[in-house]
Amino acid sequence: MFYSILLVIFFVPDSFAQLKSSEDFKVKGFHIDLRIQVMTPEALRDFARELASFGINTLVMEWEATYPYDKHATISNKLAYSREEVKSFIDYCSKLGIDVIPLQQCFGHVEYILRNDRYGHLKEERKDISQICPLKTEGDSLLFSDLFKDMASTHPSKYIHIGGDETYLLGHCKDCSKKAATVGKSKLFVDYMKMITNIIVDMGKTPIMWADILLKYPEAASELPKETIFIDWNYGWKTNHFGDISKVQEKGFTFWGSPSIRSHPDNWYVTEWEKHFNNQRDFIPYSRKAGYQGMVMTSWSTSGLYGFTWDSGYELVDMLQVRNNYPLSAFRMLVASFAETLKKQEPIHPETFVMGYAEERFGLKGTDRQRFWQAITSDPRQVVITRPNAVAEIAGIRVKNDTARKILKDLKPLRNHKEFEHYRLMFDLRAFYLDFKAIEAMYNSEDFNRSKAKSLLPGLEQLRSTSKTLDRRFYELNKGFLYDEEIREQNEIRNQKLEVLFQRISRIR
Repeated sequence: MFYSILLVIFFVPDSFAQLKSSEDFKVKGFHIDLRIQVMTPEALRDFARELASFGINTLVMEWEATYPYDKHATISNKLAYSREEVKSFIDYCSKLGIDVIPLQQCFGHVEYILRNDRYGHLKEERKDISQICPLKTEGDSLLFSDLFKDMASTHPSKYIHIGGDETYLLGHCKDCSKKAATVGKSKLFVDYMKMITNIIVDMGKTPIMWADILLKYPEAASELPKETIFIDWNYGWKTNHFGDISKVQEKGFTFWGSPSIRSHPDNWYVTEWEKHFNNQRDFIPYSRKAGYQGMVMTSWSTSGLYGFTWDSGYELVDMLQVRNNYPLSAFRMLVASFAETLKKQEPIHPETFVMGYAEERFGLKGTDRQRFWQAITSDPRQVVITRPNAVAEIAGIRVKNDTARKILKDLKPLRNHKEFEHYRLMFDLRAFYLDFKAIEAMYNSEDFNRSKAKSLLPGLEQLRSTSKTLDRRFYELNKGFLYDEEIREQNEIRNQKLEVLFQRISRIR
């Protein structure tokens, strides 16, 4: 009976809102990344409603090119929402008690802007379109003033997130390199971000930015407006991974924290479940002690890096994201864990939480709860086929994954069957990946020759057949959550490497 009471307190979503911490975060947020895997308006509303039931009071929306820009409509992509859909969603969230903060990148991670010739004059580097040149201040300020005003017109939040993370090209171009050599990279970064943050402050808004670059180059930090809020993102590494946080806190700035439920090296075939649980267990209690005033869970659909197809003169034809994660549709358990961790002073115990969740959510009892934990924490390694023992390594991982698949197949959930099917599909996709890697390792072995090529065809043909079944299951589980076109593209990209190898070996002309 005592254990049942604990389940009601800790694992039933409606009970989360009743729990109050004496050291509660003011902002309990969730980040939605719409760079790829664009959720339908209905799925966004459903997700927001469930977040509200978990006690989440803030959404950070990284719309990217799905935002329906007005004056800069050039930026919006084929899956962009209408302005009515955006306003309706924000109004819906407001009624749920959720503040919707727009995230508008303004420095790095702006491929979706710079891919358009209209903005080409603002590039830091013509062959790497990830970053704005911070010294082209007139053009930069005009563009981002427009974009921030557009965001503010649809988002009543007092906050605007301006990004600012992973500016890999900082100090790259000739003029930026000269300034960095003269006054330092911190001054180069802060001078630009000061211009941007002042635009936000002059609008009566509060700027938020990722903390990694300023932590790495903190010398000029005090020149930024004191209203600026920094988000320390930590996905499982040691404290002060990017730099000494206390040195920036001493300057009077407010900090929020940010763990993640989907991040490197996660992809279609790998989800490091235990790492993400441990990230919450370790980082959120630390953030309380460090005086962080908010906590925003990130959930990345992709890496933020892209491959490009160029024409002569480095004219961009198209770009394709590097790394695709399994959609957010499968990660309710980690969201529930986040909600519980926000309400507890003591660190979460991942295995205990998962077993409780398995019982409350799926009706699993006794040792079946432990078996579920065993399955989802099965060896998540990616395969490197260039290692000398790659074939043996793949075989060993396949045995572990097959054990996890058998456990998930044998378990009999009593409710929430669709959610459970996501776990089964994820591990079946991993089996598909490992089977392909085994063939790929043979193809890349030193003793491979043309006479052995045909011996690989039956295995590849079997995988092509399996992929069609997996595609259908992926569609059935994600229809209504993602747009049909997005599902089609995700299936196509996932199978591309298999198709390329099949065509090379079968010599299709």
